[in-house]
Amino acid sequence: MRELLRTNDHVALSLAMALLKDAGIECVMFDTHAAIIEGSISAIQKRMMVLDEDYGVARELLVGAELLESRESRDTPRGRPE
Repeated sequence: MRELLRTNDHVALSLAMALLKDAGIECVMFDTHAAIIEGSISAIQKRMMVLDEDYGVARELLVGAELLESRESRDTPRGRPE
C-alpha cells in the first residue's frame, strides 16, 4: 500500500473517497482512531492509502480535483514565472 493523501480536512477526505469509489479504486484510512483520540488540536493527520497498482490513477484523480498538487507544480517555485 502507498500513501495517497494525508490531511485533517474532513471535506477533502470525503471528496477523495467519493472520487476513488466512483473510479472503482479501493482506499483504506490509517490513523483515524488516533486522530479522534487526540481531540481538536489536529496534531495527528489521517492517511489515505491505496494499492501500489492503483496509485498513479488515484493520484491523477486527486490532482484533477485539486486535492493534490501535480509533481510539476511542486518542482516549480511559487511566485516565479517559468
